[in-house]
Amino acid sequence: MRGPTAAQPTLVSALWSSASGAGWLRAAVLAVAGSLLLTASAKIQVPFWPVPMTMQTFAVLVIGMAYGPRLGAATVALYLAEGAFGLPVFAGTPAKGIGLAYMMGPTGGYLAGFLVAALAVGALARRGWDRGLPGGVAAFLIGDGVIFVCGVAWLSALIGFDKAIAAGLVPFLPGEALKVALAAALMVVGWRLVGRRRI
Repeated sequence: MRGPTAAQPTLVSALWSSASGAGWLRAAVLAVAGSLLLTASAKIQVPFWPVPMTMQTFAVLVIGMAYGPRLGAATVALYLAEGAFGLPVFAGTPAKGIGLAYMMGPTGGYLAGFLVAALAVGALARRGWDRGLPGGVAAFLIGDGVIFVCGVAWLSALIGFDKAIAAGLVPFLPGEALKVALAAALMVVGWRLVGRRRI
């Protein structure tokens, strides 16, 4: 019987269990698939300045919660490494630059926030926050908050705090609310599918 603080399985581990010897293969496949999802989500964007609105926050939050803290963070780290090595995986690349030079620009703080958010949301998922809509929404709001704290802090160093809030936070709030609700609903649906498979 699980105690109240026992680590809970992630959605991915519940949907795709693997033999102990094949765990590394599953992790590798999921990490590559997640990095491809992050790349695709970066290309779906509304052109704001200085940071475009994309679907990346949605993808980061879902990956972190579905994968758990370790695999979620490793997936985001793989994505960031791909970008650092010059692959055009970020929003606006290659037109707006590539590699480390791009990562040091206005979006740098948000990219760093992706990694921290994946860890945070994944840790909350391991505590069962992803099993219902209220917990999922709360976890995703925390993760989203982490991303924007990191992003606005970095942007403030480039353009000043007031401009960073005005350009790097306020315009994104309605879209982020919608993405958080959508991500939480997706997790609930995912766990319902797991429940049906076990019947």
